[in-house]
Amino acid sequence: MDSQAKSFERVNQKRRTRSELLRATRELIEGGNQNPSVGEVADKAQISRATAYRYFSASEELIREAVLDGVAGVIEVPLARDGDGPEAAAERLDRLVTQIFDMVVANESVFRALLASSATGQSNARRGGRRLTWLRAALAPLTDSMPPKDLDRLVNALSLVTGIEALVVTQDICELDNGAAADLLRWTAKSLLAGALAESAR
Repeated sequence: MDSQAKSFERVNQKRRTRSELLRATRELIEGGNQNPSVGEVADKAQISRATAYRYFSASEELIREAVLDGVAGVIEVPLARDGDGPEAAAERLDRLVTQIFDMVVANESVFRALLASSATGQSNARRGGRRLTWLRAALAPLTDSMPPKDLDRLVNALSLVTGIEALVVTQDICELDNGAAADLLRWTAKSLLAGALAESAR
């Protein structure tokens, strides 16, 4: 095996090791361990603890990456078409809110673990950046008709009805089932959009 082939194999091995660690993290969380240690994850993945610590130095890093790895590529926002306006933006937003809700429900245990890690100050990582990107993409048809400041405020407001936090409020506080929770969040997003459009038209 030449040096180039060896280098390629090393890269593949590193990817496989990282993937196994993240998979084991998700399995432990889904099994009820909300804050697995790096050592516990290594044992679950049948990888040496020394090797695991070379990839992740702290459990919060593992949890964050396990969540992001698990949802990577799940949400897709199509490019806006020429001529799209407020009606198209409303349809795109409704689809996105539904997609995000379904994705969070499907990965609820790992998202709750990530939220707990953030709430207890164990993780200093910035959260929520992806949802803002998705929301801006969904609302792209409004770029030319809504002032940037108003659009920024709308995106920030809509971030409140997407993600694990919205699921916690609708389930734990409002005691709604998934169907009712999804309907409420879609209605809230639609209302926020309508209010923003009406205000910017004044």
